[in-house]
Amino acid sequence: MVKVGKAIAFAQEYAKRQSEDAPFDELMELVQQIVAFHMQHNAEPEAVDLLMEVEDLDLLVEHTDKTNFKRTCLYLNSSAKYLPGPDDNLVLDIAYMIYMKFEEFPRALQIALYLDNMQYVKQIFTTCHDLLLKKQFCYILARHGITFELDEEMCADDEEREGLQEIINNAKLSEGYLTLARDIEVMEPKSPEDIYKAHLLDGRASAGASMDSARQNLAATFVNAFVNAGFGQDKLMTVASEASSGSSSTNWLYKNKEHGKTSAAASLGMILLWDVDSGLAQIDKYFHSTDTPVIAGALLGVGIVNCGVKNDCDPALALLAEYVDREDPAIRIGAIMGLGLAYAGAQSEQIRSKLIPILNDAKASLDVIAFTAISLGLVYVGSCNEDIAQAIIFALMDRSESELGEPLTRLLPLGLGLLYLGKQESVEATAEVSKTFNEKIRKHCDMTLLSCAYAGTGNVLKVQHFLGQCAQHLEKGETFQGPAVLGIAMVAMAEELGLEMAIRSLEHLLQYGEQNIRKAVPLALGLLCISNPKVNVMDTLSRLSHDSDTEVAMAAIVSLGLIGAGTNNARIAGMLRNLSSYYYKEPSLLFCVRIAQGLVHLGKGLLTLSPYHSERFLLSPTALAGLVTLLHACLDMKAVILGKYHYILYFLVLAMQPRMLMTVDENLKALPVPVRVGQAVDVVGQAGRPKTITGFQTHTTPVLLSAGDRAELATEKYIPLSPILEGFVILKENPEYRDDQ
Repeated sequence: MVKVGKAIAFAQEYAKRQSEDAPFDELMELVQQIVAFHMQHNAEPEAVDLLMEVEDLDLLVEHTDKTNFKRTCLYLNSSAKYLPGPDDNLVLDIAYMIYMKFEEFPRALQIALYLDNMQYVKQIFTTCHDLLLKKQFCYILARHGITFELDEEMCADDEEREGLQEIINNAKLSEGYLTLARDIEVMEPKSPEDIYKAHLLDGRASAGASMDSARQNLAATFVNAFVNAGFGQDKLMTVASEASSGSSSTNWLYKNKEHGKTSAAASLGMILLWDVDSGLAQIDKYFHSTDTPVIAGALLGVGIVNCGVKNDCDPALALLAEYVDREDPAIRIGAIMGLGLAYAGAQSEQIRSKLIPILNDAKASLDVIAFTAISLGLVYVGSCNEDIAQAIIFALMDRSESELGEPLTRLLPLGLGLLYLGKQESVEATAEVSKTFNEKIRKHCDMTLLSCAYAGTGNVLKVQHFLGQCAQHLEKGETFQGPAVLGIAMVAMAEELGLEMAIRSLEHLLQYGEQNIRKAVPLALGLLCISNPKVNVMDTLSRLSHDSDTEVAMAAIVSLGLIGAGTNNARIAGMLRNLSSYYYKEPSLLFCVRIAQGLVHLGKGLLTLSPYHSERFLLSPTALAGLVTLLHACLDMKAVILGKYHYILYFLVLAMQPRMLMTVDENLKALPVPVRVGQAVDVVGQAGRPKTITGFQTHTTPVLLSAGDRAELATEKYIPLSPILEGFVILKENPEYRDDQ
């Protein structure tokens, strides 16, 4: 109490003098002395609190030393989440300065990425002269999924620079992922039947499931793609030609009806994820097809293979560019969506000049325009690009009355929102313009823009605003409450406390909301707990999956897949198996169950869809953009996912990342070392050197990390170059290590 009282007393005195224009020199002298004392006596949080109250955090930098800077910055980082803007960024700026002062570069880089400040990132590369550390920075940048070009200032030697750029481009991701798969011994391809496990159910379900219908085959296509994602082999699409009898992969392709073939051909891209060379070689055969949907799928597959991986020769652009202006809308969508996936976050001029004309093309069909808006939103995610915003706004204004009622039209405001993802007040000018739209889409656009702009910020006022929008009871036909409900989840996912509160608020919406709110609630829960199956949310979704309203039930089933994505969670897998027998006569619901089953076993349990990484500190914009696009599409399941646009499910590839810790040596070769993996413990402001993990087990790398896990090295022999053990971590030998023997 004493310390709080002291800070408050100072704050009151400071405010009083501020209002009276009285001098506060002697007050600040006193503050100087108190801060110096606190910093020398392990009371860093008190010093920080005091300086925040008198608005003079800059003093902190001179008072930190080697012994206390880590604790100070830890406190600054975690308090930033609960401060209103622009104070939060000021606090992080100070933490960045302190980290740079003590050359704690990897931590500084994380703050630079959190602030989305590329000048800081450049400064870190130019200040640090250790090549190994720079390689570690590149791994962090690659995991964050941003496009970053190194120049001569950041790395003078051409050969070294090429090596670093290759890491940023994620060229080694596929190799690392397969190393993990071999280590855990899951290379054996799985078929959809292995996932459905129909033999565990009683008779009636398996009887219904044996029908060879197009919808069942389409579901199997997706399950197969999700489960074998990135493994490069499966039992449907990549089967080696048995005695060259026209290989069975083409056979599976033709077990899908018209637009189903698009998803089937594209699924090959998912199976060969991140492996650009062999991926393009295998997809190539579909380009020679005479069947339009197959070509469309091949184009999309090229985009999927290149997702998250950059390549110097830009194969995706070279292959897809010429198809963008074809006559056929299916082919155009394949090429446009492919470009969106391959260049997400790249802010590529070439793609902008290629796609903007389509938005204003009077001859282009609505679906082509909708996918163009989304792809531009993905490529320029969070860039606040004016030209694209204008083009999408004009495209929205050109829509006719009847078109404004179409579910696909609602992807246009989403494309606009993605441009401002996480950029807060930068969206205001565009939001003002959206108030002039036709009233059919006006509120929908407003909610979508706000939810994107404040995504991942934890802004309490915005959550209240969305809850207020959801409190209105409306006639049928109003769509804006769906994006508002998703908005609650997008804003509140930023930190654990807000997340728990949002889950409780969503419970209330379920009880009192109309149908258009209730069908969005499961999707919001799915986003809040993505790849992190919390028991209470699992139970809520399980209850909703038997809801009398089919749309609510479908959303709940898909969300069960999302919260269990890549976890192989046995309880969710059991729920979904029971649902598959419960809904065996309802093809639409069964389709959703299958998709969810595929998601739970995503990458055989090696992948995650969580857009957060680095101990839940950083949010990857492209990953969130992919998730939000899918969730918006799921607001109208019947028209989109169950219609002919099921390939929207492939937007999930933007969020797919291996949930691994892979330790490598100085030559970037895998280096197995013992690590302790356990539940992370929050140690901010605690005295002494508390343990950062609890209930740990010791494994040898590479290891899998679940949601909320943290790893630490169990050996003194090596020093990790990144303070956070996730993804690829470079180890260097500890020069002071002596073997006991």
